[in-house]
Amino acid sequence: MHLFRAAGFSALLVFSSLSWAQAPQTTLPATPPAPQPHPEEKTPPAIPSGRHTLDQADLQAFFDGIIPLQLERSDIAGASVLVMKDGNVLLQKGYGYADWKNKTPVDPVTTIFRLASISKLFTWVSIMQLEEQGKVDIDADVNRYLDFQIRPAFGQPVTLRNLMTHTGGFEEESRDIIITDPKWKVSLRDFLIQNQPRRLFPPGKIPAYSNYGVGLASYVVQRVSGEPFEQYEKEHIFAPLGMTHSTFYQPPPKAFPATPSEGYRGNTEKPPVGFEIFNPVGAGGLSSTAADMGRFGQALLNGGELEGTRILKPETLAAMWTPQFQANPKLPPQCMGFYQTWRNGLHWIGHEGDLIAFHSLFFVESKEKVLLFVSYNSAGGGRKPRPEIINMFSDRYYPADGKQVFVNLSRAELTAIEGTYETTRRSDSTRLAPGNLFEQGTATVDKDGVLRVPDFKNLRGHTIKWKPIAKDLWQEIDGQERLFAIRDDQGTVVRLAYDFPGVQAQRVSWYENGKYVMSAAGASLGILALVVIAMVLRTGRRIFLRRRPRPAPQPGTRWLPFVTKMAAWIWVALLGGTFAFFAAQGDDLNPPTPAWDKWFYLLNFVTALALVFSVFAIISGISVWRRGDLRRITKVKFSLVALACLVLSWFAIHWNIIGPVKRI
Repeated sequence: MHLFRAAGFSALLVFSSLSWAQAPQTTLPATPPAPQPHPEEKTPPAIPSGRHTLDQADLQAFFDGIIPLQLERSDIAGASVLVMKDGNVLLQKGYGYADWKNKTPVDPVTTIFRLASISKLFTWVSIMQLEEQGKVDIDADVNRYLDFQIRPAFGQPVTLRNLMTHTGGFEEESRDIIITDPKWKVSLRDFLIQNQPRRLFPPGKIPAYSNYGVGLASYVVQRVSGEPFEQYEKEHIFAPLGMTHSTFYQPPPKAFPATPSEGYRGNTEKPPVGFEIFNPVGAGGLSSTAADMGRFGQALLNGGELEGTRILKPETLAAMWTPQFQANPKLPPQCMGFYQTWRNGLHWIGHEGDLIAFHSLFFVESKEKVLLFVSYNSAGGGRKPRPEIINMFSDRYYPADGKQVFVNLSRAELTAIEGTYETTRRSDSTRLAPGNLFEQGTATVDKDGVLRVPDFKNLRGHTIKWKPIAKDLWQEIDGQERLFAIRDDQGTVVRLAYDFPGVQAQRVSWYENGKYVMSAAGASLGILALVVIAMVLRTGRRIFLRRRPRPAPQPGTRWLPFVTKMAAWIWVALLGGTFAFFAAQGDDLNPPTPAWDKWFYLLNFVTALALVFSVFAIISGISVWRRGDLRRITKVKFSLVALACLVLSWFAIHWNIIGPVKRI
């Protein structure tokens, strides 16, 4: 029983880059692919051609049409919406319920939603407040401001500017990132020390979206200011802007003058998930209301000032909105903490955020002086509803004009992009590494020069088709998504950049290609499963036909030794238990906490047993060829089983199925 339980917990290793990731996090595309629509699924009506007037009446009709439909279609309990233009509130409304069971309606003024990665904007505003005061240098080694050290790598220090642009090079970490049981809560400092990730890339070179990096910045705020991060945000941003219903305390204080919305994993008939405590706090701990986010947005659109109170100098905010990292001028840039998303000539700037239950967007358009905020309190709000809102809003009030113009390129230039890619936001050295195998996307170009990546879907659930608009620059046919192929000094395409600038896709080495690795591992597991089946059949025959003598092996034939049989049993139990555990958990798998440690120790023990027995099986498979008295079929059988053990042993070691318990 414990063997299968330990095997099941290795499901985390294979499947754990799931719903707790913050902001866009996939290999291809940057925004999670929309699910395939069911025949009965309702779709919002097409937006009529021509520009609509951005006024209260039209906005009311638009959101009253789309939000209730989204809530019903995606099983979302409630949503909170705010739209402002030129400092005026055009729509501020709650939809659905903050508490499904008690039918408590969402109030956009007093119902607080968990805003996840939108928190990052407040952390970066705080850093720039300290920079204005001369207390931090955003281009200095971040270790200058810490009481522990970021381990050296690549001979270059990590700076606050690197952290702002997600180019610190850190790999992904998920241990303790979201907890719902307060007993596992750790301090900001302890979290950063205990979960310091390895660095995959040199700083400033390749984007790899990092909650840990923003957590470092929030600790810098705490260290330099001498105030707890939560208190600093309250005193230096929330209070000056009159954001009386916003807090970074997790959960909010008992006397807090607002009611937290419940959060739902994906089925409103099930109990809510509880208050999601996010670590590190500065990367995702914010709770706020639509009304309060409107005050923050207006301060940004007013150059850092609201109602006579200033939180940033205009030149500081202008610097924060200046592109800092951009793979190609035709792609949206990463700014200082903020990122841009483009549609119909609009340059929206802001951030999105995701927890298990809550999914939100907060963007402003500085040229049009428009603010758009939407937050959902259920898991169904993450994939389709949020991009649907930003796209349909932009198309309705700022429709595109002009036709697409594609270019003709040589076949060699077109096919240079072909290959298999994985996200730069990943874990290579932790227990999450096997998840990389399932997040790879393969780019192919057909005979008509159309690029496809099967996992890259549009909102209809169809695979996006791309054609080139310039060398190495591709655009969605009848759409606005873009891809840019990045080449190395030898002219080989090594990475792909796309519309979310916080991550890129990196070409995968052949020996880490998921198709090859999983095919080899699957075939090996199949061989060992046949060994197990044969043993079961022989045992059953002895039990039910015990009066008959056991047939002797044919001359030149030898049964597999005990150690080889044990290796087969353990590998089949270990990996079979993995898939059984994952199937049983479904969408209910939470990020790991210290409560998982005992199972990871057991998993290490079971895997170590499999490795030990595999060594003997491999030796047996090699030594059998020295026996002249055995048939070739016997030698081949021994060797196939030995090869299967070798492949699975490599898989377990290379993909960290066995390894440090707390590296997750």
